Amino acid sequence: MSLLPSATEILFDLGAGDDVVGVTFECDHPVEARSRRIVSTSALPEGLPPAEIDAAVSARLAAGEDLYHLDNGALAELDADLVVTQDLCAVCAVDVSVVDDALAYLGCRAEVLTLDPQTLEEVLESILTVGTTTGRAAAARALVAGLRARLDAVRAAVAGREPVPVMVLEWTDPPFTPGHWVPDMVAAAGGVPVLGAAGGRSVRTSWEAVAAAAPSVVVAAPCGFGLDDSARLAGEALAAGLLPGVPLWAVDANASFARPGPRLVDGVEALAAILHPAAGVPLDERLARRIS
Repeated sequence: MSLLPSATEILFDLGAGDDVVGVTFECDHPVEARSRRIVSTSALPEGLPPAEIDAAVSARLAAGEDLYHLDNGALAELDADLVVTQDLCAVCAVDVSVVDDALAYLGCRAEVLTLDPQTLEEVLESILTVGTTTGRAAAARALVAGLRARLDAVRAAVAGREPVPVMVLEWTDPPFTPGHWVPDMVAAAGGVPVLGAAGGRSVRTSWEAVAAAAPSVVVAAPCGFGLDDSARLAGEALAAGLLPGVPLWAVDANASFARPGPRLVDGVEALAAILHPAAGVPLDERLARRIS
């Protein structure tokens, strides 16, 4: 059972998709994942604009309330041998403490694998951990070797070029700095991350601070959103005159930035194409779109 979209992607990439019996409402890749039983849903109302989402999340966290509903009935009925969850971010997915409490209450003896990658390297290591735990260590090593080869190819393509200061927005209203593995992605793509540090948390900032950091490029990658919604939110920032004169891009955050899985390498390749168009790294237009 996977309680993380990124873990679901890893499991399917390792050939363990047939063994996945339960997923979250956000597990949409690969398409086959949507056929599994949904065991966790969001506690937030649908359709809120970004500012109201931020306010609702902050209020629930301050009150000690969960952001996700875990279906205890599904946990009991599916009787999984392994539950993959996280201890990284209370906003991103069901917290491991909630899972532990639910399993104890139900008397379930499933093994709980907690993933907590903070950097791009740790994301790759987490794939190996999932492979070892599921008996697919060889597949995991092959997958990670391929991902490392792609990263090496990007680094070689941008080597010797002037690093580009870039601000990746993990939220747009209010703006949030890049955290965890995103600064590593920027560095691998030949950029210099501003207002963010590898392995650190994404934190609330201001448009004044973004402007003062003087990025040469701004990339909107709001957590939980695909390309079209990211483009819409980036367009709203542009229309408000918040980033005058700075090239603004939107990316598919769900596919290749927010989820710590194999597709982060797609995000690195997209960033390299954005920051160094002459380097020869092709741009997948399904992942990135220039707004201004």
